[in-house]
Amino acid sequence: IGISPSCHLLHNYSTMARGPKKHLKRLNAPRHWNLGKMGGVWAPKPSAGPHKQRECLPVAIILRERLKYALTGKECQQICMERCVKIDGKVRTDMNYPAGFMDTVELEKSGDRFRLLYDTKGRFVLHRIQKEEAEYKLCRIQKVYVTAKKVPVAVTHDGRTLRYPDPDVKVNDTVKVSIATGKMSDIFSFEMGAMVMVTKGHNAGRVGQLVHLEKHDGSFSIVTVKDKKGNSFATRQSNVFVIGKGDHPQVTLPKGRGIKKTILQERAEAEARGDL
Repeated sequence: IGISPSCHLLHNYSTMARGPKKHLKRLNAPRHWNLGKMGGVWAPKPSAGPHKQRECLPVAIILRERLKYALTGKECQQICMERCVKIDGKVRTDMNYPAGFMDTVELEKSGDRFRLLYDTKGRFVLHRIQKEEAEYKLCRIQKVYVTAKKVPVAVTHDGRTLRYPDPDVKVNDTVKVSIATGKMSDIFSFEMGAMVMVTKGHNAGRVGQLVHLEKHDGSFSIVTVKDKKGNSFATRQSNVFVIGKGDHPQVTLPKGRGIKKTILQERAEAEARGDL
């Protein structure tokens, strides 16, 4: 018996996924969230937002795993719904909202202000900052173009669209953005001698100065970075984020100031502290 085409269609529809996945299992969560393997089946699935799912930290994890202000997901939800959490100056009531690199997290009730940065092992650090520093953030320029209505715009790493930017702004540069107004002020050019932080890859979280750029057309351009201790390492150009000029970062850096220690140095320090 011949099968009608409509049966084929029905068969296809029954096996198709209905939209994006709504759940995330704990074993598939990003390693840098540092969730315990045995702490349950599920992990908070980040909502769609300004940072990628694997390069963000949901508010629920900030409140429960890092700050310990909540014990359960339900408590995280209550804290958010009471409008206690501000990210980049805006109240966020979604406990799965994806906070990411350079975002400021503010909890007015407890007087806490943090900036999300990386440690030298590529994990997110909630770096405590003062009120003055919480009024701006650094944004990396991902693309610059002119819209259909002839408006020049620059798009940043956190999904902002800056209209009529300074004409000197180029891709890979970093701009200082006021959180209250969303306007850019200073430009930190991607150039030799600039201070950069690596945001992806094996060297994520390391800070140093740009010393060399190898351009490979049609492939990935490679940059060489030298840290304060004189160690050099290479990474892709897309992985570096300019944070200042020379030795002057525009944001305060977390403990260790982005200098990666060898495992022998880590062991020696642990022995000196009496941890081993």
